[in-house]
Amino acid sequence: MMKKLPLPLWTIVSPLLAWLAYFGLSLNFGDFYSFFLAIMLVAAVLAAVHHAEVVAHKVGEPFGTLLLALAVTVIEVALIVSLMLTGGPETAALARDTVFAAVMIILNGIIGICLLTGGVKYKEQVFTLPGVGAALVALTAILVLTLILPNFTVSTPGPQYSSVQLIFVAIVCLVLYGAFVLVQAVRHRDYFLPPDAEGNEEIHAEPPTFKVALFSAFLLLLCLGIVVLLAKALAPDIENAVVNAGAPKSLVGVIIAAVVLLPEGLAAYRAAKKNRLQTSLNLALGSALASIGLTIPAVAIVSMFTGMSITLGIDMKSTVLLLLSMFTIMLSLATGKTNVLQGIVLVVIFMVYLFTIIAP
Repeated sequence: MMKKLPLPLWTIVSPLLAWLAYFGLSLNFGDFYSFFLAIMLVAAVLAAVHHAEVVAHKVGEPFGTLLLALAVTVIEVALIVSLMLTGGPETAALARDTVFAAVMIILNGIIGICLLTGGVKYKEQVFTLPGVGAALVALTAILVLTLILPNFTVSTPGPQYSSVQLIFVAIVCLVLYGAFVLVQAVRHRDYFLPPDAEGNEEIHAEPPTFKVALFSAFLLLLCLGIVVLLAKALAPDIENAVVNAGAPKSLVGVIIAAVVLLPEGLAAYRAAKKNRLQTSLNLALGSALASIGLTIPAVAIVSMFTGMSITLGIDMKSTVLLLLSMFTIMLSLATGKTNVLQGIVLVVIFMVYLFTIIAP
């Protein structure tokens, strides 16, 4: 009798096929091969979701969601930095566009869909308010300091920080993110646990063995690595498609951010469907903090060593949408309970964000 595999076969095969497909790039099979690479990219992302959830289940909350947030951020940072180093001065605004897109996707798209899904299925969902409040406090400070304040400094012209200012803000981002991780993982772990943890069947489900979790961690690294490489390889095709469609180049940042956040978005959506909204919010808000809190310092280091100027300040339209998003998310998560209305409002704001990119 055949021994059952510890993990679904497709989650093992997908990253291996994706790596083989990437190494076949030099053979130049034409446009069809780019489409095949895109399929492999999605498959690797879906496999990454599964392996991240296996590892997260083994280590438990809140370390599981923290691990997934950091893994996704590693993809984003690696992708942005590699594109900046190869693209030169033309990519000065890439970090800003991608980080802003990631924040808007998380706050409005991912959280909005999670609240909408949970509201439709369960009418009302609950979460632990102090944890969400801690995340929103840190996130608000980082967003204003990195995306809005550069428009009002006078040391350098335009929406840019001077070298000294950029280094200082990068340190501030690391301090704020580090403080949040300390609160989440050490000092106040109970803030990030579901309020009904005692009755949550997911917590009582049998965790994977150490060997299975270790194997999943290895496959997760394979998935994350190939997602970065395939996204970088497909970036020129994406940019050409955007330009040929007559859309602004900032849409490239949205597409990159959407691909990078797909694993976390799917994991958050699946958690909301299982009535685990706390896990969804941990994933989403933790990812937003990690995304901007680690990406900006990484970009600052690249800027310092390459002499490349980095544009961080967003324009007035984006500022209005960002402030609207922050205000709405704070009101939506102010009571510890959510319903379908909050989800609808956030999804509508996300649709407005996408529409104003295509039709500014």
